[in-house]
Amino acid sequence: MIRRFVSLCALVGAAVLIMPGPVVATQAATFAQAGNDALATLLHAYYAGGGAWRECNAPACAVARGDWGADSLTNALYVAWRSSHDAAVGSAIAAVGAAVPRYGALCRAGGCPYWSDTPAWDAVTLMRAYEVTGEGAFLRRAQAALRYVFDSPAFSGGACSTIPYQRSMDSGAQVKTLETDANATKAALLLYRATGERSYLRAAIMHYAADRRRFLDPAVPLYTVHVVDDGTHCVQVPRRFFASVNGDMIWNGLALWHATGRSSFYHDAIATAEAVDTYLSDGRGVFIDLQGENDVEEPLVEAMDDLAVQQRMAFARAWILRNAGAAFAGRAPTGAFSRFFDGPAQPVASAWEANGGLTLEIAAASLAGSQAVPTSDAWAGGSFLTRAVTKLPATIAFDGSGIALVGTMSATCEHEHVRVYVDGVETFDRTGLWQNPSMPAGPSVLFAWRWAKPGRHTIELKPGGPEELGRGIVDLESMVTYSSRT
Repeated sequence: MIRRFVSLCALVGAAVLIMPGPVVATQAATFAQAGNDALATLLHAYYAGGGAWRECNAPACAVARGDWGADSLTNALYVAWRSSHDAAVGSAIAAVGAAVPRYGALCRAGGCPYWSDTPAWDAVTLMRAYEVTGEGAFLRRAQAALRYVFDSPAFSGGACSTIPYQRSMDSGAQVKTLETDANATKAALLLYRATGERSYLRAAIMHYAADRRRFLDPAVPLYTVHVVDDGTHCVQVPRRFFASVNGDMIWNGLALWHATGRSSFYHDAIATAEAVDTYLSDGRGVFIDLQGENDVEEPLVEAMDDLAVQQRMAFARAWILRNAGAAFAGRAPTGAFSRFFDGPAQPVASAWEANGGLTLEIAAASLAGSQAVPTSDAWAGGSFLTRAVTKLPATIAFDGSGIALVGTMSATCEHEHVRVYVDGVETFDRTGLWQNPSMPAGPSVLFAWRWAKPGRHTIELKPGGPEELGRGIVDLESMVTYSSRT
């Protein structure tokens, strides 16, 4: 379908264009088969053995043993394990847990070996390894990772002092991220569940309340991912609705409700889940994750799966199956999924991009294994527009039912932000198009949107504001595709 290959970032070598050999996706007839294929892709294309994950589905990709890309794949395995208790899956999770970095002395100033969000993600993964194996070493290492987040003086202070800085204060960085605090709260709740120590519950309640105050959008029950704390003021970066942090906050609300019996936590969680379904979807009701590689979707899928299974929420079950069906239609022959569930196939996908689609198929298999997967060849019937998009502002007008933008946003990775308007309305999540250096070389899907019926549509691309370093440089040469099929 994609006819040209362009380099997305000089930081990623051409070697990632090599296709993996072990996994060839089958044409699944049921969600059970789709889930089995997704699990095989995890274990044979992304898992490198020895507790390490490949950062994309190619043998030459770099490997990682912690942080959010690798951890999201481990947690996808956990979603599979909790419904099957498969020994091979449990063995892989145990190996990954053993390979996660060990956190020792607290960071006091300068030269911190880790940003605060890394041990927060790792603490959750270590607790999952503990749940699978029962080995006390994983529990103790999770406790050490959480101490590194909460107690390191280098991350403390500022106007909203309860929330850790992402980087050490002496770095000059002023960003505080919910990636850190939502994961740390989740780890604290998992530790409380395992140990019964009320100090973990108290910490979780305190951090959850601080996160609600600082990261919750003033108009809708969704969480932005960043605040900027200059020591005097703590200000939201508006409408950066990451899948990961909203998923974690849904999970945290449910866990706090179970731990305390307070109904307010339950209602918080349901409101956010419903808002994800309502506001962060395309014209067919399929989830749209606009952020680049900073975000991962597994925590959101996991939270929706918990709502569907444990709380028997019909909307959450429908969300899982609808998104799993859309994602399966765009799965590559390699078994990989792009970030966009309603988009075209992307043969090479990073760990950060693929984890959501893989987890969706695994969750759908547990919910409705015998149900047939909806079939669609919409993108196979697509066409390429002839006009390159190289300058902003730009308007793309077409007749069809879907559009995907595939290509690169200049050579300055992470420094170009493009606002996107669909039929005259800016996307609810204002992230738009944002490129990150960990995207694989080759044809990455940067945006996808589908409608329920064909019609006349426009996509407008506008430069981001100066505070986002957006100079409006894009390169989407001949990479716009559309389909007139539903």
